[in-house]
Amino acid sequence: MSDSNTTDFTNPSTFILLGIPGLEMVHVWISIPFSTVYAIAILGNFVILFIVKMEPSLHGPMYYFLCMLAVTDLVLSTSILPKTLSIFWFNSREIDFSACLTQLYFIHSFLVIESGILVAMALDRFVAICNPLRHSTILTNLMVAKIGLAVMLRGGIIVLPYLLLARQWPYCRTNIIPNTHCEHMAVVKLACADIRVNTYYGLSVVFSVICVDVFLIAMSYTQILRAIFSLPTKDARLKAFGTCGSHLCVILIFYVSALFSTLMHRFGHNVSLHFHVLISSGYLLVPPMLNPIIYGVRTKQIRSRVLRLFAHKGT
Repeated sequence: MSDSNTTDFTNPSTFILLGIPGLEMVHVWISIPFSTVYAIAILGNFVILFIVKMEPSLHGPMYYFLCMLAVTDLVLSTSILPKTLSIFWFNSREIDFSACLTQLYFIHSFLVIESGILVAMALDRFVAICNPLRHSTILTNLMVAKIGLAVMLRGGIIVLPYLLLARQWPYCRTNIIPNTHCEHMAVVKLACADIRVNTYYGLSVVFSVICVDVFLIAMSYTQILRAIFSLPTKDARLKAFGTCGSHLCVILIFYVSALFSTLMHRFGHNVSLHFHVLISSGYLLVPPMLNPIIYGVRTKQIRSRVLRLFAHKGT
């Protein structure tokens, strides 16, 4: 009997997500800001997609990459929030083993994809400002599609070992995950095996992706700033810099939160568990909410069309 139970638990059919440990009594109240952030993210990103689709003048590389970012943000937020809210509202904590690994894969692969899209957007701004006469010939629709495909393949392939390694381990300690979602290290820490390969590979992915992508973005913006400061008039410099302001804000939000979340998860052993969970959840939810707001407020073309859309609905 004991052997049978051990065998069954070695291959658990479900995991138990605790939500935010230590704050179970206020889960319903915590769900209010979570659901508000999710609603804003869904509405904002769908508005971006709708406006770009309906406005022919926005059918260009910058806005195509912005649509890719919006879709990525929708997938990221939807990968975590429905299950999180079901925990908060209905105490529905069970998640199927395969569903948990699927959620893990989607979260981490689309984080890598989002980083790649930010690099692509930096490339677009570099070409637009440093080589404006050739912008339309370099970044054709076909080239934009190829870049988008390459970014998706990179994200999907680089995270695939997370899924394969997590699936092969025996789980004989517990099936309780003290989190709102299935995060890579939170899952593999439950394995009764040597998971150093997961730890080392996970760290190498995080720092290689961040280092390579931040380096490429920094190189692009170094050339962009040189080109901007060489413009003859102040108005021209302000206009050129204004086209990059939104992207810089999004870059800072994404990479600063990513680095902070990663370092705290790996080395913040003295930080309370509920703070860990809140930070990791916020890292996945806040950027998808802020990105469409930043682009809607700072990008004149989108802002004017949003105002026109709501003014039309008001009349």
